[in-house]
Amino acid sequence: MEIASSLPSISIITPSFNQGYYLEQTLVSVLSQGYPGLEYLVVDGDSTDGSLEIIQRYTSRLAWWVSEPDNGQAEAINKGLQRASGELVAWLNSDDYYLPGALRKVAEVFAAHPETGLVFGDVLAVDDQGKALNLLRYGDWGLADLMAFRIIGQPSIFMRHNLLEKAGLLDTSFHYLLDHQLWLRLAQLAGMTYLPETLSAARFHSESKNVSHASEFSQEVYLILDWMKSQPRLAETLKRKRRRIEAGASRLSAYYLLEGGQPGKSLAEYGKSLRLHPATTLRDWRRVGYAFLSLLGLGKMGEALRKRK
Repeated sequence: MEIASSLPSISIITPSFNQGYYLEQTLVSVLSQGYPGLEYLVVDGDSTDGSLEIIQRYTSRLAWWVSEPDNGQAEAINKGLQRASGELVAWLNSDDYYLPGALRKVAEVFAAHPETGLVFGDVLAVDDQGKALNLLRYGDWGLADLMAFRIIGQPSIFMRHNLLEKAGLLDTSFHYLLDHQLWLRLAQLAGMTYLPETLSAARFHSESKNVSHASEFSQEVYLILDWMKSQPRLAETLKRKRRRIEAGASRLSAYYLLEGGQPGKSLAEYGKSLRLHPATTLRDWRRVGYAFLSLLGLGKMGEALRKRK
């Protein structure tokens, strides 16, 4: 295709810290994309588990890498973003991986839609062995959906570099929903385009943040809600869709509390969501049932309900 010669360059950043068990698959998934305009940067936080030896095997194919102490994921990603030179940028955590052809598919959408600032696709959820757990499908979402806490899987989001320069880097005061807060800042400035393709796999395991720090995610939902209320560009949408947005916050808080093994607190949050905007809550009716049955000591029955397709 002629479009191939005009496809934008892409910079991918991988932040890494003591995840050597998964790291090589992540690196290979990027380097095997066969994308001609790829710049790959790896930011390791001074790992001690053999990650450094894995990275060193691929240094000839990396644009830049470093291994040094840092203050966490946001700082590591920001280091890479500051060095990135691609027209498009994204980051891929060291326990996730891209599916074949992902970069080309995304680049073609950006090339065809110059007005688009963000492109996002679906995400395959896998376990620590790479076994498929669920396919996370999204839709034609925009800023209002993000404000209502419709969460998009971070490995399948790509952004224009010049838009990121306007919006600013990751806010290091956020530790769990730092990506969602960035998407909100970017979506205020430019449109979003949904690509109905599965672009990446996100790994869910006992050490991943969304499992091991689920209750902290719940707290950060409300910090983002408070932050949105301070943003002049979001004021009109907040006024028109307040109940839906606040219900979305309670629903997402409930989701994380349930993941963190707190069904009672989760049900309380689902109750708040239901009173504000029933349609938002009812998307999670299986999880509501699971939380209720868990309180009754019927967790296995609830788990079967939650997993029903």
